[in-house]
Amino acid sequence: MSRPGGHPIIPDYMGANVRGIIPALLGPGAANHKWTRNMPSWMPDVVAGADAVVLLVLDGLGWDQLQEHAALAPTLSSMSGRSIHTVAPTTTATALSSITTGLTPGEHGLIGYRMMLGGDVLNVLRWAVGDQQVRRSHPPRDVQSFEPFLGEEVPVVAQGELQNSPFSEAHLRGCRPVGWRAPSSIAVEAAAQVRAGQPFVYCYYNGIDKIAHERGFGDFYEAELRYSDGLVADLVATLPSGTALLVTADHGQVDVGDRIVYPSDELLSRVTEQSGEGRFRWFHCAPSDVEALAAEAADEIGSTGWVVTKAQMLDERWFGPTVSPPIQRRLGDVALVASDPVSYFDPADSGPYELVCRHGSLTSAEVNVPLVGAAV
Repeated sequence: MSRPGGHPIIPDYMGANVRGIIPALLGPGAANHKWTRNMPSWMPDVVAGADAVVLLVLDGLGWDQLQEHAALAPTLSSMSGRSIHTVAPTTTATALSSITTGLTPGEHGLIGYRMMLGGDVLNVLRWAVGDQQVRRSHPPRDVQSFEPFLGEEVPVVAQGELQNSPFSEAHLRGCRPVGWRAPSSIAVEAAAQVRAGQPFVYCYYNGIDKIAHERGFGDFYEAELRYSDGLVADLVATLPSGTALLVTADHGQVDVGDRIVYPSDELLSRVTEQSGEGRFRWFHCAPSDVEALAAEAADEIGSTGWVVTKAQMLDERWFGPTVSPPIQRRLGDVALVASDPVSYFDPADSGPYELVCRHGSLTSAEVNVPLVGAAV
């Protein structure tokens, strides 16, 4: 492994990690959702004895960014809690799946934003290969076979347009969708679910992530952070007494801007396919080329990131202690994992606009996320 200026933060899956939230709240011994048993030490103590728990996932809000902008988020900053780890890679598709299933990436198998699946590079969020939707040829329930929320029928308060997407089927199936058309409805819908007797409600909002991607850090990001903090304040004001509100995130952000690293044609001559994303780029190659490709990649771009083979990642348990052979085949052979604020270019990995902030790597700004709570 090439290690420029430090080490990647390998997620602590057995400790304070997003994948442990749902097992702590809904797992065996949860005292019929009264949460009177001992919670993990990293769980905000507002949960103990609560009548109901509402979990809000603010997509893209890293702990580091929250600390840097604490004055813009007075409600979030006043809540009790701490930073915890998300998963590897630090990307929405993988992290949300770990949050809802309570499993490591190596277990649930949605192991990246773009991953190899049966010879195709599947964009997990779009559930597409190139421009082609592949819901029928790659059924979401087969690709990710574990039920979310330990099999419980949990109300999910999220954008209405996401309810029937293939990715929602993969990580939220069996839930009861409660769609909203405007973010102002989140608190109203969550409160209605609690009043109807629901002991646990899951909410999702992605405004911070969208603005960071499109606009970077600055005036637009700060406006969105103030707005998101207002959503949290609205939940605190609207939820019934006796409810515990928890807030977490799937990953943080790094401002990359136009700092794009273009692998040379010579380096790419050994590469048969690319997957992953800009800050966690996988190279696929022939087995006989792995060591040479890793060495050449380290020489060429190693000053900007960690060059790691799949074998090294599995040995160091980047994706958890268990990664079955079928899931291992979804990974590439050599990864470029950015330590600097850069992105590694792949012409097949593009969208309608250039991303300003990105994530995926294992720096503090991306791995550390909040888990904070308030008693209502």
